[in-house]
Amino acid sequence: MVLLGFCFGGGLFHKAFIWLGLCVLLVFVLEPSRKPLNVLAKLLNCYVAIVLKSGAEYRGTVVRCDGYMNVLLESAVERFKDELVANYGRVLVRGNNVLYIRTDVPKKK
Repeated sequence: MVLLGFCFGGGLFHKAFIWLGLCVLLVFVLEPSRKPLNVLAKLLNCYVAIVLKSGAEYRGTVVRCDGYMNVLLESAVERFKDELVANYGRVLVRGNNVLYIRTDVPKKK
C-alpha cells in the first residue's frame, strides 16, 4: 500500500509524505532562495573551500559558477588532509566532482 499526501502549510517548506508500510519519508521542497544553485550564486566574491569526492580541497574566491555547479576560483590553493599541495591563480572546479562547499573557512597562507 502506498499513500502519497501533501500538506501545504504557512511555513517555509511544503511537505510531501509518502507512506510505505512502516516507513515514512519526508520530502522537503525548498523555496527558491534555498536551492543549491541560488545559494552558490550568492557566494560570488566570497572565500570558500570546495571539497572534492577524491578528498582534495580547493580554497579560493568564487569568481563564477554555472548551472552545472562548475566553479571558477581566483587565488586558489589546493590542500589535501589539511596540508598545502599547490598555489594556483585561477582554477576551474568541475561540478560533478564536488562533494560539498564550505563557506566558514579562514584564509590561510
